[in-house]
Amino acid sequence: MTLSGYEPSYYSATANVSPVLAGIQGQPLRGETQADVCIVGAGFTGLSAALHLAQKGYSVVLLDAEKVGWGASGRNGGQVCQGHNMDHEDMIDKVGRQAADSLWDMSVESVELVKSLIAEHQIECDLKQGVLHVAAKPGHVEEIRESVEYKRNVIGYQDIEYVDTPDVQSMLGTDRYHGGELWKEAVHLHPLNYALGLAEAAVKAGVRIYEHTRVTDYTRGENPQVNTTEGVVKAKYILLACNGYLGKLEPRIAGKIMPINNFIIATEPLSDAQCRAINREDYAVADSRFVINYFRLSGDNRLLWGGGENYTSKFPADIPSFVRKYMLEFYPQLEDVKIDYGWGGTLAITLNRMPHFDRIDQNVFVAQGYSGHGVALATLGGKLMAEAISGSAEKFDTFANVPTPTFPGGTLLRWPGLVAGMLYYSLRDRFF
Repeated sequence: MTLSGYEPSYYSATANVSPVLAGIQGQPLRGETQADVCIVGAGFTGLSAALHLAQKGYSVVLLDAEKVGWGASGRNGGQVCQGHNMDHEDMIDKVGRQAADSLWDMSVESVELVKSLIAEHQIECDLKQGVLHVAAKPGHVEEIRESVEYKRNVIGYQDIEYVDTPDVQSMLGTDRYHGGELWKEAVHLHPLNYALGLAEAAVKAGVRIYEHTRVTDYTRGENPQVNTTEGVVKAKYILLACNGYLGKLEPRIAGKIMPINNFIIATEPLSDAQCRAINREDYAVADSRFVINYFRLSGDNRLLWGGGENYTSKFPADIPSFVRKYMLEFYPQLEDVKIDYGWGGTLAITLNRMPHFDRIDQNVFVAQGYSGHGVALATLGGKLMAEAISGSAEKFDTFANVPTPTFPGGTLLRWPGLVAGMLYYSLRDRFF
């Protein structure tokens, strides 16, 4: 049975709701309230920021147009991995060696933060160890090998190892994948239950969460005000944590991101033998295609497979059929396996695929555009915003100093340009 108010998915059908959260489920803000900080968006960024701010003694109001973890935070592939989409060498060119090293260190910190929050707050979210990034083509193998050597020898990160082609194929039971890099300290999890666990911890810390509370606009200045359809929040600080659901709320940052849709299916539960045959070590897996395939096994032995994207405001009419063909390219032996769930989610990407952190006014912060690294980096982003408000902005500013280009044409023309680029790269995935 799908948790009330959420899009149907495997995650919403297996969600944990504690008595603590049951008290705030679906409760909108009505009338006027005050807080030190008002956060817009109850995904990983907003939940992490709210929890860390409350632990520092700030009064916090957290608003969401839908429900806690309703968006990409509750629908994603559940992979929690170190690193960034931008190569470390490219970062050095953009921001210098010291800042690039700091950004790398914070990516490692982001994974440890997720694990520590799960342990501290005893969040039940099917936490498992290991993420394997594999070559979708033989020509990608050398790049992966060099990437591992660079991380070990130049950056000094040792919790990663190269896995050769025979071992990858043995682990995954397919000859369609080649060499890979194993992130030994990375993890994977049930993302909606992780989000709900953060929300419970935040409520216990004193955060006031209002669901079904759409923000219409806000006023700027020394004492900003956030206006919703039925209420008002007067605060000292505003955090915008909307990501792919920003819409027209803040035009100054809307052109920095592009919302895109990604899709996942969940099979019926597989036998232990089937699970061992396709994922012997129970790792989360992502491949090297530009439009990636990613998959992992759930806590109850389902194969969760993510594949395919679109760039419109609508999802495919038949998501299971849309995604299933990608799974069968690699595992034709699953032809007769039933697909129990299929769903999609909207995430936000940036042109350089690095998160966009910014302070757009002295008391207005934004973190968005995680480009597929949202579980770890959004959790960290919320913590860094909390630190910046409390007077320690060095780490937040390191991210904010990474140049984030605006999409050509801004919000008006970004869509056709992105579609053309994505189609080009998807053709490269298939034919080159």
